[in-house]
Amino acid sequence: MADSGSSFQRQQPAAFGRLHTFHGGLQLPGHCEVTAATPIAAAGIPPLLILPLQQHIGEPAECQVKQGDYVYKGQVIATAPGPVSVPVHASSSGTVIAVEKRPVPHPSGLQANCVIIETDGRDCYQQPDHTTIDYRHTEPASSCELIQQAGIVGLGGAGFPTSMKLCNRSQPIELLLINAVECEPYISCDNRLLQERAAEVVEGVKILLHVVQPDACIIAIEDHMPQAEQALRTALDAVDASGITVTRIPDIYPSGGERQLIRILTGREVPSQGFPADIGIICQNVGTAAAVYNAIVRQQPLLSRIVTVTGDGVAQPQNMDTLLGTPVSHLIATAGGYTKDVERLLIGGPMMGYTAHTDSMPVIKTTNCVLAVSREEMPAPPPAQPCIRCAKCTDVCPAELLPQQLYWYTRSNNYDAAQDYDLFDCIECGCCAYVCPSHIPLVQYYRHAKTEIWTQEVQKKASDNARNRHESKQRRLARIKQERAERMARKKRALSSDGGGEDAKKAAIQAALDRVKRKQEQASTTPKNTDNLTVAQQQLIDAADKRRQQHPGSKTTD
Repeated sequence: MADSGSSFQRQQPAAFGRLHTFHGGLQLPGHCEVTAATPIAAAGIPPLLILPLQQHIGEPAECQVKQGDYVYKGQVIATAPGPVSVPVHASSSGTVIAVEKRPVPHPSGLQANCVIIETDGRDCYQQPDHTTIDYRHTEPASSCELIQQAGIVGLGGAGFPTSMKLCNRSQPIELLLINAVECEPYISCDNRLLQERAAEVVEGVKILLHVVQPDACIIAIEDHMPQAEQALRTALDAVDASGITVTRIPDIYPSGGERQLIRILTGREVPSQGFPADIGIICQNVGTAAAVYNAIVRQQPLLSRIVTVTGDGVAQPQNMDTLLGTPVSHLIATAGGYTKDVERLLIGGPMMGYTAHTDSMPVIKTTNCVLAVSREEMPAPPPAQPCIRCAKCTDVCPAELLPQQLYWYTRSNNYDAAQDYDLFDCIECGCCAYVCPSHIPLVQYYRHAKTEIWTQEVQKKASDNARNRHESKQRRLARIKQERAERMARKKRALSSDGGGEDAKKAAIQAALDRVKRKQEQASTTPKNTDNLTVAQQQLIDAADKRRQQHPGSKTTD
């Protein structure tokens, strides 16, 4: 294993030739031959676009449009409320017909706030901008701002805001790692991207190099992607790509995981609850690199992505260039529709994906695969049986956790103990559930526990804020009461210290009465605005004034 304290500085790319291994993992069938060999197709413009306000890790974007608004392609329809967030853009032109909750791609199956756009088919920008930016003469901080404004997040599946990864770091970056490893079965969107648009990926990598300024750069690609690798090498040979190395990775699931890939290439371990930047490494997906190229060079925000539509349940498996917000049903229809054998619909691959209960949910920034499977292709799992403590889950866990212990604690809602066993280091790869002879849906327990912990933290934060506000209010009221008491005490001391004694008190009271009398006299002599009074109202006022003149010391109740 490489020394975790070693530096990549002054090393040549050849120094990375020796690969390392990670614990566990599985050899899985690919199932991506058809889609990897089929050119990318355009999914077209759907009648409706459903754009969730949260398509990334972090705070949801804040909606800036309302029902009835006309929006142009590329227009910002929701802004980022903080640094760990990105804006959402209209992916085509049309009219906002609603801002409401709709089903969204998420393991919970819950609904979330979405902007619904009825497209007009024109797909027009408000002000087409064909100017280009030379990133080589742009400050890295300015490039980061452009990447954030373009709404770019990690397209490998995690969805972390790219600008935060690139610029929010406390130490120099030694290695920029570009991830082209598609280890999960069925998914081939990155494979086709490299085969057809390798030049865009390479230019995006060069922009990332300019922003990050690392000591070295590696593009990691799986050894079962020869066509993509050849296209990538051809694109690199056509430009000045000094410092960029292409390295083949064995086809072992989940070698495409960020932590596992870093371990394979460097031998280093990302700290628990830490980030790759903590050990001088930044990892980006090839799709993210292409999006960065479009944002910086073409000044285009993230409006679409490539999605693999596959499985025995769809008539024409293929990769599609898909506008964000496109309903899954539109993708299926464009791919020839469902076959008679379709059994289930999954968002993502068979290992880390989750069942979609409706195909009306939209494609979002992190959607890399829509998988329609048949019963024979992916049989429904049998009922779960009691754990037999065989430890197979531990043997295959790439994060070197104890899945069995995590299962017991999450099942019993003992979330503190689960966190003691590094629950949040689980990457939800599904290896443990895949080999479990008792067919226990282990990942579902882990996902549920994480969601509950996050919910409790949000509730605790809200409760703490409410308590702090209450305590602040109580302190403010106590301070006001104390100040009032001190003022009264000062007045009493001033009166008691006056030599006149009772006479001084009477004089003060008389002075106060005189002030009140003067105010009443001023009010009685001030002309009244009677422009808007009715005749009856004016008569009542005149009668009251007459009675006050006849009885100066009395009060009127008119």
